[in-house]
Amino acid sequence: MENLAIETVWYNDFKKELPSAEGKVFVITGTTSGTGYVAARTAAEKGGEVLLLNRSSDRATKSLAKLKEEVPDGKFVPIECDLQSFESARKAAAEIKSKYTSLYCVCWNAGIMGTPDQATVDGYDTQMQTNHLSHFLLTAELLPLLEKQGGDARIVNHSSGGRHMTPNKCLERKYFEKNGGNLGGSEVELGKISGPPFLRYFQTKLANAVFTKALHEKLQAKKSPILAICADPGFSATDLTNHFGGGGDDFLKGHAERVQTPEDGAMGILKGMMDPDVQSGVHYGPAGSKGPAVINPERPYEVDPEGIKMLWETSQAATGVVFEI
Repeated sequence: MENLAIETVWYNDFKKELPSAEGKVFVITGTTSGTGYVAARTAAEKGGEVLLLNRSSDRATKSLAKLKEEVPDGKFVPIECDLQSFESARKAAAEIKSKYTSLYCVCWNAGIMGTPDQATVDGYDTQMQTNHLSHFLLTAELLPLLEKQGGDARIVNHSSGGRHMTPNKCLERKYFEKNGGNLGGSEVELGKISGPPFLRYFQTKLANAVFTKALHEKLQAKKSPILAICADPGFSATDLTNHFGGGGDDFLKGHAERVQTPEDGAMGILKGMMDPDVQSGVHYGPAGSKGPAVINPERPYEVDPEGIKMLWETSQAATGVVFEI
């Protein structure tokens, strides 16, 4: 990916227009590389305090060192959080609540794609637990701190174009239940976005969009000022493509004209995180595979009442939280 002949086009001008984040605390998952790294760096450059939620690893240690090198005055707080363990997610939330009385923004950026058909320690599909269920749990645990912030505190979910690629154009209950390791197998075609691993991924990305809509509706009904925003990175050159059947680099090189850098890909979540004019319940991302983050039209399957109800019920059952807004 480092050899791809792509350049950042829009991010630098976009960043100049973002307001100061002085005095604001951001929580971001998955900051070791890609769009999450860019989001963390940018929020710190704008004066925000950034809580970095990652698994304990050499990558996490090295990325933190790099962030501190690039933003010497940046306020970075590493917090261990393995999204494939509900216990770890709860511990991360407890640590945050023990240290902070309010939060301005939570950005659920972390995600995995096209991984083998395996169960987490909790029995759920690794992709669904990483990409949605643990973020559902973290949202439930941290919502009181967002409420204490007041004003335009926000929840930002990071989806992808994969939300439009689930064949039945709806969420399916089996992916939210304790069926990890029994959801179609692990076979993928080299360099292709197809096969059971990607069907599971598409479900998680639609879940991100539906979760955002559910949050928006519940917060609006309560007359809460908290914003629920969804975003996607377009077709960005990130580590997610490592799972294209082992052909990620070749795949990206073959589609270089459609690919954008992580900086440009991060504009959607950064808009959700920091833009004072964003709208709740709206999806921001490129109009195509790349470009500035603009409002994307919603599709019926992203706002389906039955899908919203099923997601909320199964996510509560999986995580064991009673998430009432």
